[in-house]
Amino acid sequence: MSMTITYEVGNSLYLNITNRCSNNCSFCVRTKADGVGNAGNLWLDREPTVDEIIQALKERDLTKYQELVFCGYGEPMMRTPDIIEICKKIKTDYQIPIRINTNGQANLIFEQDITPLLQGWVDTVSISLNASNKDSYQALCRSVYGDAAFDALIEFAIKCKEYVPKVILTVVNVISPEEIKTCRAIADKIGVDFRVRYYLA
Repeated sequence: MSMTITYEVGNSLYLNITNRCSNNCSFCVRTKADGVGNAGNLWLDREPTVDEIIQALKERDLTKYQELVFCGYGEPMMRTPDIIEICKKIKTDYQIPIRINTNGQANLIFEQDITPLLQGWVDTVSISLNASNKDSYQALCRSVYGDAAFDALIEFAIKCKEYVPKVILTVVNVISPEEIKTCRAIADKIGVDFRVRYYLA
């Protein structure tokens, strides 16, 4: 266990703020290792407070990073109110773009539309699609919300477009080329970007 709150991936600084997740993805890297790259152990002793997260950021030179990314060993939007508070504090002092990597289930988690909260604070939302239909999604991602999760993440992506400059649907290359093509078509249909991520484990 540890309290690794920040870690580097390429030219970006990542924030590991929770180990909670509404999915249990069969391909998740956290089932294979305690960390990614040189991040060290990303399993947290407990969830860091907002003040602890801000302090961890202050210990870094944020001017050297091209992006700040909420992404760790859990679903960051489990802590959406805290994310917004952190973003407000960071944006006050820095021009660094902020991205959230998410499973797109925040509106299910909070039982309301949280996307308006992102306006002005979050520059990019990257949503893990990973499948082209709800049955395939549930088989792969095993959400606690069952079949509701897939449609909810699509709706979340659509709603995010109103408040966030860049919205991306992503897939991991553990699925077939045909499935990837179908997922790309979904992104095109709703008017968001699309990206293939490469399996890390």
